[in-house]
Amino acid sequence: MSKLNNFLHRWGWRALKLASFLALILGAIYWIKFAPIEVTSHRVAKGPLVAEVMGTGTLEARVQATISPKISDRIDKILVDQGDHVSASDLLIQLDDKDLQQQVAIAEANVEAAAAAIRRLNIDKDRAAAIFEQAKKNNARIQRLVPTNAATQDEADKATEALALAIAGVASAEASIIEGQKKLVTAEKTLQYQQACLADTAIKAPFDGLIVKRSREAGDVVVPGSSILTLISMEELWISAWVDETEMAKLAEQQTARVVFRSEPEKSYPGTVARLGKEADQETREFVVDVRILELATNWAVGQRAEVFIEVARKNDVIRMPANLIITRNGEVGVFVSDGEFARWRPIKVGLHSRNFVEIASGLQPDDVVVASLKPGAALSDGRKIKLP
Repeated sequence: MSKLNNFLHRWGWRALKLASFLALILGAIYWIKFAPIEVTSHRVAKGPLVAEVMGTGTLEARVQATISPKISDRIDKILVDQGDHVSASDLLIQLDDKDLQQQVAIAEANVEAAAAAIRRLNIDKDRAAAIFEQAKKNNARIQRLVPTNAATQDEADKATEALALAIAGVASAEASIIEGQKKLVTAEKTLQYQQACLADTAIKAPFDGLIVKRSREAGDVVVPGSSILTLISMEELWISAWVDETEMAKLAEQQTARVVFRSEPEKSYPGTVARLGKEADQETREFVVDVRILELATNWAVGQRAEVFIEVARKNDVIRMPANLIITRNGEVGVFVSDGEFARWRPIKVGLHSRNFVEIASGLQPDDVVVASLKPGAALSDGRKIKLP
């Protein structure tokens, strides 16, 4: 009898534990399948909807110049610094000009010497011309006397020789003047070259703008093409943004845009599309869209990153809801709608998309409450009990 009692006791205890385990499993299954799921909710309403195309790029100036010297020289003074506004023709950089000033003085002296030489040669020409006139008259007079034997043939020959020498003297004087004029032209060209080199030591602003970079200091030796300053025009600044090529057909010049700098992610600045790129990157499949920015942030820098949002469509009074609440289930687009205690699947059709919202073309009405699970992994299903916050 005691053995039977022990057997029943032992197996009864095991049966009790098995029943408890099954109860726990059934309870867990019930809890997983039938317990209310905590959800977040959104009440559908009407409102404006703006469709935008997004691109990422950098702030750039349409007109930018690298200020560099035309000649090799040492920097004497830099009269501006990064952040300074300048006007066209303002002196920005003064190179060392002492040697060039001496070269200009030497060239000026050479021009004066060449001009003086021409004046002297003109006097020589006048003297040669006077001798020529006298020799011509004397030759004519003697040639008239020879037939009457008033002058000998020897005198006639000497008069002819004197005339020939006078003619050669005039020709020589004229040739000397031409040579002197060439020397004067050479001296003047040399002076112009030295003056131009001297002028190149004073580097001036080519247009009104802002100095955004200073690369050199006084005392540095620079060569043609080496950057000293970077100057940009403030007339037109834009964001050169990379946009996916699939959005190309939606874009056009003069479209309204907004610019969001990464330094101020909560604020937008107005802009317009200035021009569209005509070449797409073969790897990223993106092309450049230049968006003219109409208002700048208080602190900004050329090259800083920004996002542009280009308006491509607008509707002012549509049924809309957050795009992240839309679900695709078995190839069907829809949402879960609350009917009070339960979630109900509702197929929908969508229209215009904005950054965060989507237009509901059909399937929902204003005041419908769309719900989504708050717990990761806890998926809603049609008829599932829900718990609203």
